[in-house]
Amino acid sequence: MKQSAGLLLYKFVDVTIYFLLVHPGGPFWKNKDLESWSIPKGEFTDDEDGLVAAQREFVEETGFEADGDFIKLEPVKLKSGKTVFAWALEFDIDVTLIKSNEFEIEWPPKSGSMKSFPEIDRAEWFQTAEALKKINPAQADFIVQIVSRISASL
Repeated sequence: MKQSAGLLLYKFVDVTIYFLLVHPGGPFWKNKDLESWSIPKGEFTDDEDGLVAAQREFVEETGFEADGDFIKLEPVKLKSGKTVFAWALEFDIDVTLIKSNEFEIEWPPKSGSMKSFPEIDRAEWFQTAEALKKINPAQADFIVQIVSRISASL
């Protein structure tokens, strides 16, 4: 059973909440926008701590270390059957400084030519309504969970 772990960063600008989402790099995602964004995440094994994996993947995909009071969210299941575990954190980063690791694939397909692409080609902060349109629908529940927790604490 495949599983991923990731971090959902959020911040407040005045009273408006913003969420950090990342757009996958590579040719398959180049012209996709709505429902294509994600939290920074990656796969981990059963013998690895999920939060530690989420922090590692965040560094790999953004170049930033995020630390603080993490909020464990309820996991979601993707259409593929993969379970995604996530932790939310109020934390701000400058998206213009994102530096992602790269992956290599044969491109164009069947060309025999290998090309490298960034795992993440960009990151942006989105207000709740926009974030819910941009994020992969299965992961939208992470945003809903944080919004409801914040509303409950007001």
